[in-house]
Amino acid sequence: MKIEVVYALPNEQTVKQLELAEGATAMDAVNKSGILEQYPEIKALELKLGIFSKICEPDYALSDGERVEIYRPLAADPKEIRKRRAAEIAAKKAAEKELKAAAKAEGSD
Repeated sequence: MKIEVVYALPNEQTVKQLELAEGATAMDAVNKSGILEQYPEIKALELKLGIFSKICEPDYALSDGERVEIYRPLAADPKEIRKRRAAEIAAKKAAEKELKAAAKAEGSD
């Protein structure tokens, strides 16, 4: 069966096309692709794999034509980014409210 293994960095993408026997797993494909040797930093990471953007286990049994994706860890947690952005917006609104209150107080003096 024909399988692709993909690993992408911000400035480059590696795609390996493989022929594997029926019953091969996602991890079999990664190992045969040579990508772990090409990018040794991957070995130190907790390996996360997916098939067409859906997370899968390393022992996932592949089907002909599937693409195994090796995911990099996120640079920042999206939830933390949203919390930080919400806090910044709330702080800005509070500061604007204080300025308006101060301006109103000066105007009534």
